[in-house]
Amino acid sequence: MRLIGNICWLLLGGLAIALAWTLVGIVLCLTVVGIPLGVQAFKMARLTLTPFGRQVIYGGGLGSWLANLLWIILGGWWLALAYLAAGLVTMLTVVGIPFGLQAFKMARLALMPFGSSVRVAVL
Repeated sequence: MRLIGNICWLLLGGLAIALAWTLVGIVLCLTVVGIPLGVQAFKMARLTLTPFGRQVIYGGGLGSWLANLLWIILGGWWLALAYLAAGLVTMLTVVGIPFGLQAFKMARLALMPFGSSVRVAVL
């Protein structure tokens, strides 16, 4: 099921979004100040490439909390809102429910990327 879900995801726009996240990450990494933000963009690109069968582990301490607060202020909430809207639209049909759930997973990561890690889900 993971493989089929990921293939459908890639064909229906996941590949384009992952490439966009990768491009944003490369641009952000061109400056020393942007490197931490670029790393988070690469994290989003990796999850966007194959969201089925992956889980996001949230952790971190005060530093991650402060970085996430800055991220939210600088535009992370717009990204999360876009993923939330996409998730709501895809959940309008029964076939789209699994894709909507993946969009909600990405919305949370887009809101709080610092201190989180993306891992293969254990069944």
